[in-house]
Amino acid sequence: MTKFTDLKLDPKVLSAIADAGYETPTPIQAGAIPPALEGKDVLGIAQTGTGKTASFTLPMITMLAKGRARARMPRSLVLCPTRELAAQVAENFDIYAKNTKLTKALLIGGVSFGEQDKLIDRGVDVLIATPGRLLDHFERGKLLLTGVQIMVVDEADRMLDMGFIPDIERIFQLTPFTRQTLFFSATMAPEIERITNTFLHAPARIEVARQATTSETITQKLVQITPTRRDQAAKQKRELLRALIRAEGETCTNAIIFCNRKSDVDIVAKSLKAHGLNAAPIHGDLDQSQRMRTLDAFRDGSLQLLIASDVAARGLDIPAVSHVFNFDVPSHAEDYVHRIGRTGRAGRKGTAFTIATPADDKYLSAIESLVKQQIPRTETPEDFTLSEAAQRPPRDRDEKERSSSRSRSRGGRDRNRRSPAEETAVAPAAAATEAAQPEPRREDRPERKEERRDRGSHRRDRDSGPSVVGMGEHVPDFILRSFRTTASTKQDDTEKADEH
Repeated sequence: MTKFTDLKLDPKVLSAIADAGYETPTPIQAGAIPPALEGKDVLGIAQTGTGKTASFTLPMITMLAKGRARARMPRSLVLCPTRELAAQVAENFDIYAKNTKLTKALLIGGVSFGEQDKLIDRGVDVLIATPGRLLDHFERGKLLLTGVQIMVVDEADRMLDMGFIPDIERIFQLTPFTRQTLFFSATMAPEIERITNTFLHAPARIEVARQATTSETITQKLVQITPTRRDQAAKQKRELLRALIRAEGETCTNAIIFCNRKSDVDIVAKSLKAHGLNAAPIHGDLDQSQRMRTLDAFRDGSLQLLIASDVAARGLDIPAVSHVFNFDVPSHAEDYVHRIGRTGRAGRKGTAFTIATPADDKYLSAIESLVKQQIPRTETPEDFTLSEAAQRPPRDRDEKERSSSRSRSRGGRDRNRRSPAEETAVAPAAAATEAAQPEPRREDRPERKEERRDRGSHRRDRDSGPSVVGMGEHVPDFILRSFRTTASTKQDDTEKADEH
């Protein structure tokens, strides 16, 4: 069996690996490290949780041991799709490079540019970044990529899902043609294959597992529920989720719960907390400091349930996650593999539940086609029953309030509206009252349109110019007069001069 000591790594790196408690490399590490140390391009394909991060950090540290970084010109570059994954890579670098003098910088959003600029100005050996923040620094003139010797693209298929491929292509073009490229992905979509054919030169291809396969250490279960009301489907799924968590009991030491939408992440987190469960949300709209605090709490065990969007499906290197719950069936089949890959890591056993409704059938078919197996069906917990609140129409109170509001808004009109019987009774009296009233005097009755037009016409005849009509009799006379232009005034003065 291959050991790390057989991989020709730097003795300082081997010492750090031993301190971390590792002796035997994973298949992707054993396959990728030797060609990387030889300076070859590497294309690594492996499922989530197989140790891909060490596959490039260990050879990078060994190869960068000689040399010195220059200001604003990093010697190596690691691109990650999310802030969490970039932070995780930085932590791995700290573990394995602790016996060396190599420096690093982490460029991610949610952190001030000033602090990052100071690190870059001092010169760094390893630059770990998300594509957007990296290009922000480059466009501000704070960073040069012409000194990059080793470039790593981690979780390339996630880059594709998040729309980073144009940025990746641009970054490739900013780096030297002679760089060494290490490219890692869990799946190989056609777009990713095109990029590897364009930017990698005769890469060593290491594929340690079938593309998009799930780990054998994960027990997968599918729980199907048919909502009694379509408009209460989400509420009924939340009740089923709580029942599944409680049914697992003490075996569920911690869990990640995945939702498709950020809004649902917050709703599910609030629902779980309201029912006495230790839960917190994490998604892309939260402040970076809050996201890191939540992750730290989940890592140290003070937080049991982490409710996440797919931004957290990659890069959470937390080996001891006992359960994963898919509150929503992912709309992209590959995301199922990445989600459940958060459990059953490093040889440990894990359990993955997926809650599905009849509306999810097409997504389930795509997932089962991808992973080449049927997800085992299981029954709902024995004591699970839907509450009355989950079976009646939602927001009953709101509907009543809207109804009473509409009634109040019509109240003014309704109060002035008479029934046909009232109209019949009132009509003769109204006619008699109208007949008894004398005809108003000329100055009291409303002025007719013809009279206004006649008076306006009379005024225009009397004045020398057009008048302003419609302001009433109180309008001063000078406002109704027209004023001659300067040109006409000069013409009149010329004519008078000619007469004299």
